[in-house]
Amino acid sequence: MGKLVIFSAPSGSGKTTIVRRLLSQFPQFEFSISATSRQPRGTEQHGVDYYFLSQEEFAEKVASDSFVEWEEVYAGTCYGTLRSEMERIWAKGNVIVFDVDVLGGINIKRIFGEDACSIFVQPPSIEELERRLRGRATDSEETIAKRVAKAEFELSKAPEFDHVVVNDDLDTAVNETVEIINKFLAE
Repeated sequence: MGKLVIFSAPSGSGKTTIVRRLLSQFPQFEFSISATSRQPRGTEQHGVDYYFLSQEEFAEKVASDSFVEWEEVYAGTCYGTLRSEMERIWAKGNVIVFDVDVLGGINIKRIFGEDACSIFVQPPSIEELERRLRGRATDSEETIAKRVAKAEFELSKAPEFDHVVVNDDLDTAVNETVEIINKFLAE
């Protein structure tokens, strides 16, 4: 078993943008592709952004204990971490990087303890989060409203992470995250 770095945040906080920057700076990092029962958005691709599974396929993987952890994040929409994905990355000697929902991040940290560094990416405000979600132009008004409502709950979970990084300025947030990761990898 190797090390892993967990990024969680309310949708629209910028965690995926931060993770992409870090993947280019740390060659030993490899992104863990999550499985989901939702449909692809925009230009998302199966096996690149997510493993897109039908609800039936997802349920079969749950029943066969194929997930390290999984969560029904929104009604009827599940996300999970496949054991096979983690094993594939560790077999190469790489550090696994997770970009997961808040409860998934808490669960992964609980399972892997000191081998995991958990980072919560926090938006500067709920208003800014809503502005970012609208700016994506990938979700309906109903979906945006659900994400904003869920963000309030997710923000209450920030203290359960090893570190909280406020993403008010992207470069500053990335630099702060690089410092956290360098300390973790040196341990």
